[in-house]
Amino acid sequence: MRCEVPAHSRARRRRARSGLDDEKILCVPGFAFASDPPRLVREYEEIEHDGGVDAVAIEEPLEVRVDGRPLSVTMRTPGHDEELALGFLYGEGLIDGPRAAGLTADFAANTIEVSGPLLRDPGERRFYTTSSCGVCGKGALEEVAVASAPLGPGPTVDRALLAALPDRLVQPTFERTGGVHATGLFDADGALLFAREDVGRHNAMDKVVGRALLDGLVPLGDRILCVSGRLSFELVQKAAVAGAPILVGVGAPSTLAIDLAADRGLTLCGFTREGRTTVYAGSHRLRSSWPTPG
Repeated sequence: MRCEVPAHSRARRRRARSGLDDEKILCVPGFAFASDPPRLVREYEEIEHDGGVDAVAIEEPLEVRVDGRPLSVTMRTPGHDEELALGFLYGEGLIDGPRAAGLTADFAANTIEVSGPLLRDPGERRFYTTSSCGVCGKGALEEVAVASAPLGPGPTVDRALLAALPDRLVQPTFERTGGVHATGLFDADGALLFAREDVGRHNAMDKVVGRALLDGLVPLGDRILCVSGRLSFELVQKAAVAGAPILVGVGAPSTLAIDLAADRGLTLCGFTREGRTTVYAGSHRLRSSWPTPG
């Protein structure tokens, strides 16, 4: 028998896990902004249930400009915007390292300025991405594919280590809202270096790559990326461009994601949960032999 849990009860459980006190949350008619973390979560009063408040992840547009020229608009969760912009440009093959970047003086405009020049002309195409799609609006496969250097041998790891990574992801905003994705960067021993969250799975990946760029960690030749959701083509591409040899996901991969991983020599593991995982490509980096689908 399926038990339906009221939304406000789910919110209270999420807040309890994150150490929040119901009485310390501001409640006004309509909504109030939560103060911790700033601008990441909005608290809404329940309409159908008395006395409940539900935390909802914020989604806002961010325009990326290069030398004053509008280049991209993406829907994202505010925060780590410099990392997001740099990771996005790197993943598109438009920059090859860190660049000066910062929010414009008009913060409310949600615009970030990156210094050029770009490595190539993006042409007449403009990038508009929703929080659910990282390659929307690209008209041809050759525009979607981004060239990347061959991946190095990377680390050789145990299956059990990869299967444990999703449980090591730090996801405080997800604990409060249940409405964001996460990407984490791990070392070869499975230690979390840092993680980022966003309403867009590709944005969370871009933020991690951007942080790695700023820290001088790219290419990610001996490190592992782990994502909290499904494994789509754009996530495999971003991982390959960043030089990550292993990508692990909680959800399922797509056929194009598997094909691209095999083509780039990337180890791709999906359905990683409850101590198990399925290897779809690149099993040569595993110490134990795993059956591959099909």
